[in-house]
Amino acid sequence: MLNSTLLLGFIAASLVVLMIPGPGVLYVVARSAAQGYLAGFASVLGLSAGALLHVVAAAIGLSALLLTSATAFGIVKAIGAGYLIYLGIRTLFAKRPTANMKPPPRLTLYRLFMDGVVISIFNPKIAVFFLAFLPQFVDPALGAVTEQVLLLGLLYVGLALLTDGTYALLAGSLRHWLSGPVMQGPLPRYLSGGIYIGLGVKAALTDRPH
Repeated sequence: MLNSTLLLGFIAASLVVLMIPGPGVLYVVARSAAQGYLAGFASVLGLSAGALLHVVAAAIGLSALLLTSATAFGIVKAIGAGYLIYLGIRTLFAKRPTANMKPPPRLTLYRLFMDGVVISIFNPKIAVFFLAFLPQFVDPALGAVTEQVLLLGLLYVGLALLTDGTYALLAGSLRHWLSGPVMQGPLPRYLSGGIYIGLGVKAALTDRPH
């Protein structure tokens, strides 16, 4: 049984991560704006299917890591936290996107789904979250670690369906606004970069569960 306090903290942290415009979100927004809601939802389902593979890997790997090696956990935590901070710095100093970009070509729903799977599997944000951030919400004293990681991972996927689906709806409805000066300016870049750095610092300060 999961601790309610840890569970609420995990939901809050997951929502923060999921709302950051990463590769998955940008993919959903691009496809929804170009081909409509149905294409966006097909992309969302693909991303969620790919995330399930991360869940299985986390349930297997983190279970052994949390219970056996403080050193290994520290190394993984340091790498993950460092990568999150790197993503934040890179986002802050990224070049401004080129205006008047051509819309992506139309694809079948199956192709959109499969592309979503591939993007999710190779999305470093998901891998880093499971390896460096999820462990702080697992308590071996509450029961089987594998089951806790699996349940938290499935919860993350469910939340991703909701947030990515919301992005798909918004992108389809606000396609003209998405190409406006506010979203093309520096504000989204600064916001995303700051959140990444904050998450990296939080992960670096996380202790190994006992």
